[in-house]
Amino acid sequence: MSDTLVAKITKPNDLNNPTRSVAEFTENAYLNYAMYVIMDRALPHVADGLKPVQRRIVYAMSELGLKNTAKPKKSARTIGDVIGKYHPHGDSACYEAMVLMSQPFSYRYPLISGQGNFGSPDDPKSFAAMRYTEAKLSAYANTLLNELGQGTVDWQDNFDGTLQEPVTLPARLPNILLNGTTGIAVGMATDIPPHNLSEVVKGCIALLKKPTMTEKELAKYIPAPDLPTKAEIITSPEDLLQLYKTGRGSYKMRATYHVDDKEKNLVIIDALPYQISGNKIIEQIANLINAKKLPWVTDIHDESDHQNACRIVLELRSNRVDIEPMMSHLFASTDLESNYRVNLNMIGTNGKPQVKSLLTILTEWLSVRRDTVTRRLQYRLDKIEQRLHILAGLLIAYLHIDEVIRIIREEDDPKAELMTRYDLTEIQANAILDIRLRQLARLEEIELKREQSDLEAEKSQIEAYLNNPDKLTGLMIEELTADMKEHGDKRQSPIVERTEATALKETDLAPSEPVTVIVSKSGWIRSAKGHDVDAANMNYRSGDAYLAHAQGKSNEKVYLMDNTGRSYRLDAHTLPSARGQGEPLTSLLKPTGGASFVNVLMGQDDSKLIMASSQGYGFINTFADLDTNQKAGKNVINFDDAFSLITHQIGEQDTLVGVVSSAGHLLVYPLTELPMMKKGKGNKLIDLKDGDSVVAITTFSEGDSLSLDSGKRTLTLKPMDIANFMGTRGRRGALLPKGFQKVSGVQKI
Repeated sequence: MSDTLVAKITKPNDLNNPTRSVAEFTENAYLNYAMYVIMDRALPHVADGLKPVQRRIVYAMSELGLKNTAKPKKSARTIGDVIGKYHPHGDSACYEAMVLMSQPFSYRYPLISGQGNFGSPDDPKSFAAMRYTEAKLSAYANTLLNELGQGTVDWQDNFDGTLQEPVTLPARLPNILLNGTTGIAVGMATDIPPHNLSEVVKGCIALLKKPTMTEKELAKYIPAPDLPTKAEIITSPEDLLQLYKTGRGSYKMRATYHVDDKEKNLVIIDALPYQISGNKIIEQIANLINAKKLPWVTDIHDESDHQNACRIVLELRSNRVDIEPMMSHLFASTDLESNYRVNLNMIGTNGKPQVKSLLTILTEWLSVRRDTVTRRLQYRLDKIEQRLHILAGLLIAYLHIDEVIRIIREEDDPKAELMTRYDLTEIQANAILDIRLRQLARLEEIELKREQSDLEAEKSQIEAYLNNPDKLTGLMIEELTADMKEHGDKRQSPIVERTEATALKETDLAPSEPVTVIVSKSGWIRSAKGHDVDAANMNYRSGDAYLAHAQGKSNEKVYLMDNTGRSYRLDAHTLPSARGQGEPLTSLLKPTGGASFVNVLMGQDDSKLIMASSQGYGFINTFADLDTNQKAGKNVINFDDAFSLITHQIGEQDTLVGVVSSAGHLLVYPLTELPMMKKGKGNKLIDLKDGDSVVAITTFSEGDSLSLDSGKRTLTLKPMDIANFMGTRGRRGALLPKGFQKVSGVQKI
């Protein structure tokens, strides 16, 4: 259908224009629109670092006489001139562009000095309406305008052809880098960060002295962006160098803080990353506190004022809180650390948009600056030569003053007579005829000769600059140095190497309190505070009873084992309170195949335990080996269905293991004979006859005694008695005394 549609594009009275398809017309129209947005709206020019709307605002203000030494005028008057004469777009968008150039927290070197409400760092768009505010140009803006009327730039018609406006401004400094800019066009964008004026100028001077300079050498002068905030730039020098080489990349900024000198439980955030709102930071931290993800902080409040632009105070639970990991967690979890994209995309001297390296930007700008200085000097030279030409004629007239007066009084055409008599040009003759009587004094002739001498000297100096590139370079260096002394300042954003911020795990955020985790036979779990809990005699649901319990800390992990040898993991601080009867484990985990939970364990990741089965096989592993994020658990130990799981946590000093069989045999051997494994069946623990099984396992050290339970009877084995049961792994062991053939438990004492 679209192939048959055509659009006839004709001019009035022009019937010969060809027809074009709608597709072709639309493509061309969109391309024109895209190029307009890129060239005339969104991207800055390398020459002055300004977008068209910014350039027109600055120029319109200079035409209104709003220099930095003048009295400010209503912003509405400036915006009216801008949109009425040069920029026929929305007044609100134009005013917002003007406000942005006046905000010291947005621009490193503001171009406009505002009077009234021009927004705040917390809300840059909270500025008052243009009818309330007043503005004038800043002193720094003079670097863009001082050379404007000196033949330094090209001019173009405004939108209706009634006025002229500069194509670019004759910037004396590389404003493209000093203030930077952001913009979004069609299919491309720009993100140029601000830089320090002194650093950039020193880089320019070094580049003028050594045009073959490399990016690495240039980075010594311009190491990183410099933003209007004292927050730290923490990106590595290598990454920054790569950013400047390619023109694309990113850098990170991190807020700065200090501990109050008097109250050690107060942490004060005193600088935020570029364009990050303090209100947003307070909201983010408050959300973490309310969600109990920041247990060390009890309160947060804003004490910012005119003396302290940023002062956000964190109140800690105590002065013993480890502040560095806490702040690292905040850096990773909030905008206290922010990442900024860099895309050095701009319109170059060839009129085309391009992403440029730092070296290319400065080289291109210095080329523009050299051309600007050359045009300024040539413009001044032309003016001098015109004036010298007139002075030569005037001095001839003074030399023959009486005759000149006679000619003027008596001749019918004195101009022609003067030109013929003294070989003068029409310009010289007109200048003589314009002399007033008061200028015929002798002192006036002396002044003319002095002016001629001064102009001749200035002409000679300008010609020296124009004819000698090295001298012209020296002049550029002098002017750059003078502007640096007038407008330069120290770096605001320090460059600091910091370790990468890491958010703490949820278990690290939980308070470390002693807890007892209890599991019932029906698979219900709960957590009681403290370790002095009588788990066996707690209140259980009807038909339910105590199965097992484990003691640990509230910020530790809880491991559960089922009757098939699978392990499961829960976090202690997420478990229901023991004030109730808990929750069923089946609502928290998903055991498969009708498996039931048989044990609960708690310990550090590197703590060791024996994982064994009543089948007589086992191995040593760690609690970390039991860890899993799967609700269905993971398989740890293999054994036949007819047998059961046995676990025992190994003490730090334990060196021996004791294994008791259902036949009443005890075998003791070194713990080193058991293998370390993450999962599997394990090695043979003790020799079992048909129908026998392992009933108990313990670990202990030399010098410990063992206590064995059999019904209501207890047998204590001293170290000398234990020697009778020593052997090697896999043996049958020695028979226990009569009456202890059915042992129910064994532990060290």
